Amino acid sequence: MTIQIGDTIPEVTLKHIHDGVRVIDTPTIFSGKKVVLFAVPGAFTPTCSEHHLPGFVERFDDFRKRGIDVVCIAVNDPFVMQAWGESAGVPSGLQMLADGNADFVRAIGLEMDASAYGMGLRARRFALYADDAVVQHLFVEAPGEFKVSSADNVLAHID
Repeated sequence: MTIQIGDTIPEVTLKHIHDGVRVIDTPTIFSGKKVVLFAVPGAFTPTCSEHHLPGFVERFDDFRKRGIDVVCIAVNDPFVMQAWGESAGVPSGLQMLADGNADFVRAIGLEMDASAYGMGLRARRFALYADDAVVQHLFVEAPGEFKVSSADNVLAHID
């Protein structure tokens, strides 16, 4: 079942690089905070690298001014997410998290099968805004599109 507005973010662990591979759980990411999480089908893929991530990099300060944390996830390993973040000039504070086994995207029902492209199970392209781990807004893209989950659109719809 796909997560809905009003649902609580499920407890799942993700990974990132910080003095080695570190585990971070969703309560640590979301509890007591305002967070925009956006997911991409894959690091270094065209739309993700040319539009989706760069939009959040460009608008990062606008989110921070509103007291909102920004998190990017992909079904990739933490080393790929770190390299992608470095190559894209991701600012300190924009978290690049790995959902390597797709545990998070499966838990919220936003996984997709990209086996036809040789990519296996991946995240659908989406963004969500949560306040204290409760989903307030959800922006899920139709397959092959990039419109509603952009940084500009998310900013236009949140408090």
